[in-house]
Amino acid sequence: MDLSKPLAPYDATTVWTHREASHLMSRAQFGFTPAELDRATREGMNATLQRLTEVQPESTDFARAETSLRQAAISTGSIDNLKIWWLYRMRYSANPLTEKLTLFWHNHFATSNAKVNSVPYMLRQNELIRTNATKDFKQLLHGMSRDTAMLIWLDGNANRKRHPNENFAREIMELFALGVGNYTEKDIQEAARAFTGWHVRDGQFWMHELQHDDSPKTVFGKTGSYDGNDIVNLCLEQPSCPRFLATKLSKTFVCPDPSQEMIEQLANRIRHHDFNMRPVLRELFSSKWFYLEENRQILIKSPLEFVTGTLRTLAEPIRWTGVIKVLADLGQNIFEPPSVKGWEGGRHWITSSSILQRANFATELTTTNQFGPLSDTVRQVSSEGSEAIVNQLGRWLLPDRLDDTLRQELLKFHVSAEGNSDQKLRGLLQLILTLPEFQLH
Repeated sequence: MDLSKPLAPYDATTVWTHREASHLMSRAQFGFTPAELDRATREGMNATLQRLTEVQPESTDFARAETSLRQAAISTGSIDNLKIWWLYRMRYSANPLTEKLTLFWHNHFATSNAKVNSVPYMLRQNELIRTNATKDFKQLLHGMSRDTAMLIWLDGNANRKRHPNENFAREIMELFALGVGNYTEKDIQEAARAFTGWHVRDGQFWMHELQHDDSPKTVFGKTGSYDGNDIVNLCLEQPSCPRFLATKLSKTFVCPDPSQEMIEQLANRIRHHDFNMRPVLRELFSSKWFYLEENRQILIKSPLEFVTGTLRTLAEPIRWTGVIKVLADLGQNIFEPPSVKGWEGGRHWITSSSILQRANFATELTTTNQFGPLSDTVRQVSSEGSEAIVNQLGRWLLPDRLDDTLRQELLKFHVSAEGNSDQKLRGLLQLILTLPEFQLH
């Protein structure tokens, strides 16, 4: 296969409506405001992708608030405050794709404060991920191998010359770079020896020379006096590495069951771009494959996408304390993934319990101010006629699912609802947020 051949592009000059714009933004960030949807629809795919994939300057207000929230987390040592800091970034950063990718890699390199027990270490790891989220995966993988939180999480200080600990060696092959079936137990054992002496001291990476095994090791059929850096490089050289990343990117951003042909094509683009994620993502989000009708409204929203994305569209300002709790209840407690495998996602997000909890969130959002008031833009819609209200809310919340049958059902509900215009609007919003269609994007 020709590595220089990009993914087949989508012709946005022929069809680019609010449906395509909302599809892109719902996948590439955590929801969108009505104004963001209008702008993306008006400016087109290329301009929208330019904003998403190139670093945008942050506003003075954002920088001031972000700095304050960060300092509050550090000074209090509260992981909940650190969660608020990151949630604020997810909602208000001028670089929403960077935040979406930071979550993607946080789940990829799943590290939990439940064991690390340090806000500064978790913050430092999060910033390492963010710095490289849309850049060089090679640099990110090397950085994570020396990251303090990661070394604590995977028992780096227990990895000693006479008693190698296989935790990190196993996870870099199974979960971080290659995937199951692309290495042997002997590869793990030998790689563990290469990581001996990679310890933490005084909160920093420390190369403990006396505990490092510098004798020859054989990994992936190659022999040398390897250290941890060499093992990372050997993993990156394996053909399975770009395929492993392509599979995860495809399942996260395109469809739950990508074909082997598409995985191979995307893997070739990752290799072609030398693991630089920004051009890979730009190709992916502008590909014909991404915009296929069968790949729209097929991914189950994660709790973060469901809760934070909904709040982005409907509420302003947001009250983050309640958001933390509902995300934890729904199973996505940031900075505290359930295991080294992270959140499994997909159908695992939907259970009888989580459906009820999602409905409760919809009720609380539309009937109380627990998560913040409805934005002025949303409330102003209540003054319009029933048909206009249904069309507008459908454009914002159900852009790919508002067919004539559903439109008529929502219209009938709004017309027959009791109460004043604001109460009728809130009732319609509550109904939409609990629809099966709204759980997908």
